[in-house]
Amino acid sequence: MITIFNYLLEGSIILLLLYAFYVIFLSKLTFFGWNRVYLLGSLGLALVIPLLSFELGTGSISALNPEVLTYYLPEFALTPEDGISAKSILVYGAILIYYSGLLWTISRLVLGIFKTFSLIKSSEKFSHKDLTIVVNPKFPPSSFFNFILLPAYQEGNKAQELIILHESEHASKFHTLDLIFMQLTKSVFWFHPLIKLFESSIHEVHEFQADTKVTTFHPKKEYAQLLLNLTATKKEQQFVNNFNQFQLKKRIIMMNTAKSGLIHKWRFLLALPVLGLMIFVFSCEKGADNSFSEVMEIPMSKEETAPSIPDEINSKILDADEVFDVVEESPEFPGGMEAWNNFLKDNLKYPSQARRMGIEGTVYLVFEIKTDGSVHNIELLRGIGAGCDEEAKRVIGESPKWTPGKQRGRLVNVRMRIPIRFQLG
Repeated sequence: MITIFNYLLEGSIILLLLYAFYVIFLSKLTFFGWNRVYLLGSLGLALVIPLLSFELGTGSISALNPEVLTYYLPEFALTPEDGISAKSILVYGAILIYYSGLLWTISRLVLGIFKTFSLIKSSEKFSHKDLTIVVNPKFPPSSFFNFILLPAYQEGNKAQELIILHESEHASKFHTLDLIFMQLTKSVFWFHPLIKLFESSIHEVHEFQADTKVTTFHPKKEYAQLLLNLTATKKEQQFVNNFNQFQLKKRIIMMNTAKSGLIHKWRFLLALPVLGLMIFVFSCEKGADNSFSEVMEIPMSKEETAPSIPDEINSKILDADEVFDVVEESPEFPGGMEAWNNFLKDNLKYPSQARRMGIEGTVYLVFEIKTDGSVHNIELLRGIGAGCDEEAKRVIGESPKWTPGKQRGRLVNVRMRIPIRFQLG
């Protein structure tokens, strides 16, 4: 259950970093198309990067050939005896609240789209080039896919011609798709305060693009006066481009701002190192040691026959000076497997931080049984954090002495592996 929290946390951090970059380096530029791609790409990256996983290779722990077998103790699972803690209940409660918000926002989006199509279906329609003008008193001047929505239509009206040209630009650039994608992302990160700023910035860029189109053919002063004369009367659907929904002052200022020089496009390249850093931090993991391609369950009693060792592998083992990965007589815990499981059960404690955060998973350790039976060189192959890794290493380090392994009748050091699974009730 911690996976969803990790995903949302990483996605939230990505949103913060990418929006900060946009505000600092890009928001004042007049490359509206590039800014649009950046903002939409930022939302996509926040959704995707936390899902990516790349393993970074690690060096071999063993100096032996990777094909040599290694002893692998059976997995031990630890579950808190008192079941689900109060803090775990809070975690489940938080998950319930999140998914309730997700369902609510998606439901609103689907319902809003359905209502808009229903109104369009029941409204009067006029053809306009490759678009359709839909007239309904409930519509403010806006666009939705290839529909231009108007409260009234008077052919030849100068003001309406400007509005239609403006909304035609929204339709031709498929801005409705942007807004639907924005709302879907907003559903995932409905709790995040920055998502509102992303939404505002995307609307902003859309309006800048449409305003640029209109002022290419009509005087800026005339168009600015039209914007000032029109005021929005109510809040509209968030996936339609309302002609007068965005703050007018900023639009008018941007219309009169000199175009940014092409040299300033280098700023977009600065986003590449930021992207690489985010992928490295959030998607790259230290891979477990894969030096041992095969595993063998360790015999825990003298009655069991030691595994047969191929002559080729045996000769390689004899070349090892200190630590063996496979031996004729494997190490044995006092009392056998049952005693080993009881030792782990009696000594392992589920870390409070992991229980509070709802963290579950398997910790993989490698350690050595010395010739005197003591445990040394405990290393973490793969962990889950929140104190579980440290707890597993602590208990293995407190293990009583084992009966050491033997090779050709002499005591030798033997390397072992063990998975310890932490599982909440």
